[in-house]
Amino acid sequence: MTKKYDVAVVGAGIVGLAHAWMAAARGKKVLLVERSAVASGASIRNFGMVWPIGQPAGELHRVAMRSRELWLELAKQSGVWANACGSLHLAHRPDELAVLEEFVAQNQNGDINVQMLTAAETLRRTPAAKPDGLLGSMWSDTELCVNPPRAIAAIPSWLSSRYGVDCEFATTVCELADGTLHSSDARQWQADRVVVCSGIDFQTLLPETFAQSPLKICKLHMMRTAAQADAWRIGPHLASGLTLRHYSSFADCPSLAALQQRVREETPELDRFGIHVMASQNELGQVVLGDSHEYDDDISPFDRSEIDALILRELQRQFVLPDWKIEARWHGIYAKHPDREMLEIEARDRVHVCVAPGGAGMTMSFGVADRFWNQITGQAASL
Repeated sequence: MTKKYDVAVVGAGIVGLAHAWMAAARGKKVLLVERSAVASGASIRNFGMVWPIGQPAGELHRVAMRSRELWLELAKQSGVWANACGSLHLAHRPDELAVLEEFVAQNQNGDINVQMLTAAETLRRTPAAKPDGLLGSMWSDTELCVNPPRAIAAIPSWLSSRYGVDCEFATTVCELADGTLHSSDARQWQADRVVVCSGIDFQTLLPETFAQSPLKICKLHMMRTAAQADAWRIGPHLASGLTLRHYSSFADCPSLAALQQRVREETPELDRFGIHVMASQNELGQVVLGDSHEYDDDISPFDRSEIDALILRELQRQFVLPDWKIEARWHGIYAKHPDREMLEIEARDRVHVCVAPGGAGMTMSFGVADRFWNQITGQAASL
């Protein structure tokens, strides 16, 4: 007999896990289906930064902060590692310092709690900031660090044991019809509501919906060092001044245009490949480094060594590590909506699409899913 569920979630990346959790936390009987043995897309190929500081003040920042709260609750209940490390944006150039000072002034009486640090105060927070030319930094205490491959692999079993979520891995859903999910191995399940969280797979399910959406595809290069010796830690997440070009939270700073112009004139190769550099460190002591951004037709399956070399060049201009030995290199590909933090639509009656967190999946997914299920059920999550 076909097994019946209140909710079926297709895709066990961070977006799918978030929806499975938030539905189950409202008493729904949930099925989670993933085509791979372990989810291996963009959700495991990132810094592991839960990054509210990258979201502009208002609704997006509130959603990010709700995600942060949920990450800490998940860590407490499941044992998944989450480190409340905070973040530092470093300034090695006057225009970078000006943007940071403007951002702090803009948020002096708002919900985003940030403060400027001197160079000396910055170096007391982290041994990884390059002292040469360091002018200061901006400190935020809201950022978390998680280990994406380990977290994404561990959360499904926790959902199963804590909430009774049924997980079907190595299972491809190839058709949705009238609330019935059909798999490529001829199994089927029924669900009152389906949420498709398929990452960049726009062909298998609901291709007509994705054909009408304005999604962009982004490829990024990343790398990871070997574990640093003697329990050496960078402390907070670190972002260079180049990062101010990337996150929309800094868009209203008057000095940003001058910073962008300076980068265009001095280092146009960074704009060509969308390079800005950041660093995080997992519980194993490995430092995760990156990244770059190539879009749509510029994306190739072949990785450019030139991009990795440019990332490392800029990292070593801004940061100091005891050991720069690179243990792993990879690329990730994610989808991004040009106007929204995520594509959320009801493609058919009670069939929803939730994809394209645009590189902010670890930051936004839990909060977005919580908001979605609040709207659907009128209930708060029972955690």
